[in-house]
Amino acid sequence: MRVISGSPLQTQQAGETLGTLLQPGDLICLSGGLGAGKTCLAAAIGKGWGGLPPLTSPTYTLVHQHRRNRDDGVLFHIDCYRLQDASEAMQAGLEEALDGQGPALIEWPERLGDALPPERLWVSLEITGPASRCIQLRACGKRHESLLKKFEFQTQ
Repeated sequence: MRVISGSPLQTQQAGETLGTLLQPGDLICLSGGLGAGKTCLAAAIGKGWGGLPPLTSPTYTLVHQHRRNRDDGVLFHIDCYRLQDASEAMQAGLEEALDGQGPALIEWPERLGDALPPERLWVSLEITGPASRCIQLRACGKRHESLLKKFEFQTQ
């Protein structure tokens, strides 16, 4: 699926919509170059999910846990930008973040290589203009295919 966003507001709306659909165990991989909008999209997904306070990049800590007031659910936000290899991620607690307690968002997922779970929703962001983005979504596995279908329905 492809979403063409002409503004940061449209990107935020898409992220919030996706966030409302997340369930424990969902894995969202956010891929794109520097400045493509991964952290902005992650923050919007977190807002839609109901996370408080707003998501910020966990670049230096690798993993942030965000709680939701209504049910004490947890959303994991992971930034792999500074990783040298996947073993660093495992030492930093990535396995706990991916154990299904809550949904997980991973920025720079390419850095995890084979350590990345096979079932996921892959979201690629490409800069197409000063404020516009092309957002490609691809599901791997039945769970995430269902998530993508729900997202498509919500954004039509």
